[in-house]
Amino acid sequence: MHPAIPHLIELQRVDHNIGALRAEIESYPKRIQQADSKLSGARAAVAAAKEAHANALKERKKFELDVDQWKDRARKYSDQSGAVKTNEAYKALLHEIANAEAEVAKAEDRQLDAMMSGEEFERRVRHAEAELKEAETSVAAARKEIHSRYDEKQKLLKVALAERERISAPVPKDLLELYERIAKRHNGTAMAQVRDQQCRGCGMRVLPHIIQELNQETNEEIYRCEMCGLILYTLDPIPVANSGPSSGSDKASTASATNS
Repeated sequence: MHPAIPHLIELQRVDHNIGALRAEIESYPKRIQQADSKLSGARAAVAAAKEAHANALKERKKFELDVDQWKDRARKYSDQSGAVKTNEAYKALLHEIANAEAEVAKAEDRQLDAMMSGEEFERRVRHAEAELKEAETSVAAARKEIHSRYDEKQKLLKVALAERERISAPVPKDLLELYERIAKRHNGTAMAQVRDQQCRGCGMRVLPHIIQELNQETNEEIYRCEMCGLILYTLDPIPVANSGPSSGSDKASTASATNS
């Protein structure tokens, strides 16, 4: 197995961790937006309830005005009753009085309905305001937690990036570039373990002589899966990662793998 393989295995582990941290960090603005949307919805509900209540009050005022107008008309007709000269005129006046009183009754019924509706709309306003207050408390707590987690993940990302620098330092530049090119094409994965004579990246059978070479600690070649192109390694045995500078032969074998 190439002496840089243990470093690349560890590097892939760190890169997967970095990818997960970055994905989580990128999700926080959306989470804050979702929390704010919840708050905006609660505020809109309060505004809608208040508007409905205001419209109900307008309707109530209108019906109150109708009641007063019809009552005034009935009184005017009653006041005119003493001045009529004929029975026909008196009957016509009584008809107008009865009609006005009927309209008074109708307007009073509408006024009562408006009062009851107004009470319902007022209840809705109180309910919406209570939900808004609850949403404000909930969203404030959520934003605080999100910002706290964001800061925590940023710190962990900083540590992981520093760890990546440390792990990748002993890897020859050309091999590191090969690793990064492969990882870019495979969603952050460049390494594939050989187990049960198969590449665990795609399931392709690995030839026995390649497995034998991978198991040799003295081997300095890089082998890639013929199907998926991932860099192959085996865990039995894994040589101890050596942080020292790589030899010239290491770089030569790596360069041949890079160009393949």
